[in-house]
Amino acid sequence: MTTSLPAPTGPLLVLAAMPEEAAPLVARLEGPTVLTPPFDGGVAAVRGRLGGKDTLVVTTGIGIAAATAALTWAVLEARPGAAVAAGSCGGLAADVEVGTLIVGETFAYSIADATAFGYAPGQVPGSPERFTADPALTDAAETAARSVHGPGEGGAAVRRGLMLAGDAFVTAPLAAPMRERFPDALSADMETTASARTAAALGVPFTALRAVSDLCGPAAGQQFHLELDLVAERSARAVAALAGALARV
Repeated sequence: MTTSLPAPTGPLLVLAAMPEEAAPLVARLEGPTVLTPPFDGGVAAVRGRLGGKDTLVVTTGIGIAAATAALTWAVLEARPGAAVAAGSCGGLAADVEVGTLIVGETFAYSIADATAFGYAPGQVPGSPERFTADPALTDAAETAARSVHGPGEGGAAVRRGLMLAGDAFVTAPLAAPMRERFPDALSADMETTASARTAAALGVPFTALRAVSDLCGPAAGQQFHLELDLVAERSARAVAALAGALARV
């Protein structure tokens, strides 16, 4: 059942780890204005209108700490009504193909392990087993994604579910044990779970729209890589559609 989407009271905050991921989003902004984040190197922010919606695009830098710092600053600076993680990710599920757009519904830390103390895989002590995206925002994100990505664009074009993140690039040797620990995980990256956790702490509705650029341990015969600019464009198209939907609420 689709949940009604409340009208956001502030801008849409879009988070991308790398400049290449932010570029197609910034290029779509109408009336862009460059902001100056209080960080040295790697962090950039541009505000404008995306699909008619006031939007702040922030390039956070790579990794959990970078994403947390940049998101915290952006929330305090712009008081966004919603936030979405954009850009690329690695495909973890065996049936995910490159180009698939992942809509984040739940999030866990890929390499966090406190199971010796009774916690679930990926759960940090003091935190929930999984962080959950805002249901209404996630419904809107999935609808937006499907409106711009039909079947045939890289296999199953849109998937919704669990995304993992941690400060380790998931190479083939890491992929198999990670799939065993998280059999329902669709993807892995290095920022999204930290962003989900920070957004929750700061009271900002959050979801993710990231496209698969590489497969973590591909099977024989699978295409395993798409160029980053192509993947970033797929993500940007979906985010722009979501921004347009928010503008019409």
